[in-house]
Amino acid sequence: MNEYQKRLFERLLEKNEQLSASLAQTWVELLWEDFEATYAKAGREYKGSEMTAKVVTQWIENYGDKLHEFVAHNSKYKHLLEQDPKKLH
Repeated sequence: MNEYQKRLFERLLEKNEQLSASLAQTWVELLWEDFEATYAKAGREYKGSEMTAKVVTQWIENYGDKLHEFVAHNSKYKHLLEQDPKKLH
């Protein structure tokens, strides 16, 4: 995990107490990869980690407190985002 992702991970844990540390890390990685993949598919020039961190920060600020509800509506990602009660913080 790079320094940007570490800060995002810590911020997400602050925003959402429902997430375990491992699940928060998974969310940061998924959001990071999703933005970069979508940006590349759109044919945009890569602007670096700083740009990705800026966008993911906005997502966490806007939706971070509700991310634990995502699995209930999107079974496609259920296997990645299920909470493991043994790994809570």
